[in-house]
Amino acid sequence: MAVIRSNYKPPFWYRNAHWQTIFPAVFRRLDPGIYTREKIFTADGDFLNLDWVRSGAQSCVILSHGLEGASNRGYMLGMANYLSNNGYDVCAWNFRGCGDEMNENLRMYHSGFTSDLQIVIDHIAKSYDQIYLIGFSAGGNISLKYLGENPAVVNSAIKACIAFSAPTDLGACSKELEKPSNFIYQKRFLKLLGEKIVIKEQQFPEHVSSHKYNQLKTLREFDDRYTAPFFGFKDA
Repeated sequence: MAVIRSNYKPPFWYRNAHWQTIFPAVFRRLDPGIYTREKIFTADGDFLNLDWVRSGAQSCVILSHGLEGASNRGYMLGMANYLSNNGYDVCAWNFRGCGDEMNENLRMYHSGFTSDLQIVIDHIAKSYDQIYLIGFSAGGNISLKYLGENPAVVNSAIKACIAFSAPTDLGACSKELEKPSNFIYQKRFLKLLGEKIVIKEQQFPEHVSSHKYNQLKTLREFDDRYTAPFFGFKDA
């Protein structure tokens, strides 16, 4: 694969990587009213919320958000707007437990869980012959893993994939988040995940406990305590 070198040079006030991350998350505001919601149901008794921007196009782009993101995040709305204005229908789907509605089952999602993306693709392929995948961060990793883990079952409607900032080496990325310079991001993720664990505890009190949750300091510890057992893994 050819490496395309970009000549992009950000403004002097926007050259700091942390500022590039925080500024749009705090100050960028886009209207989620562009979406039309579709709920589809899964074979294991759960559901997925798909948010659509349709204009009668022949091609559809599936957008997958990042860790603790949702279809209403600025980067998702911005991409949905851009693609819609350039001749594509767009489906911005929400991982289980993300967005404005908690899922029904115990397990939610993780950065290598491709089964739900498969469900979304197969559903959309009933209406479109050309589908493109775009994933951000964890969503990028899920999109790439879907394409690579079993190419024989990749839906033939998939024509291309773009992944932004995909954490393809999850172990290395976890270690990066544990560095002092990235403390604010890890703390934010743990806060958002903790709010979901409280809801899961109410749904499944026999399986989930938020006791001493605040003692967790890293995402790896969160995954060891919650994600791994939810998905039947020994540990993270």
